[in-house]
Amino acid sequence: MNEKTKQDCLRRLSRIEGQVRGVAAMVEGGRYCIDIINQVAAVQSALRKVEEVILQNHVNTCIENAIASGNAEDQRTKVAELITVLRRPMR
Repeated sequence: MNEKTKQDCLRRLSRIEGQVRGVAAMVEGGRYCIDIINQVAAVQSALRKVEEVILQNHVNTCIENAIASGNAEDQRTKVAELITVLRRPMR
């Protein structure tokens, strides 16, 4: 993972960590269920964005390097990994 992407992901994950602590505080404080659900949805959306950033980095680095290497086995492995990830149900 390149350094810029790494720092971006860490910044996002730190923010998400704070959001999760906020959701826990909402549950502890007995906040309205719909408010909690809305915050959980925001956390899920933020995590999906981190996943998107990492996936883009993977395509731009790992897969691109495998293609450039000419190593057919490495190429097949990287593409198979990508297909596995993309087949997962999106929620």
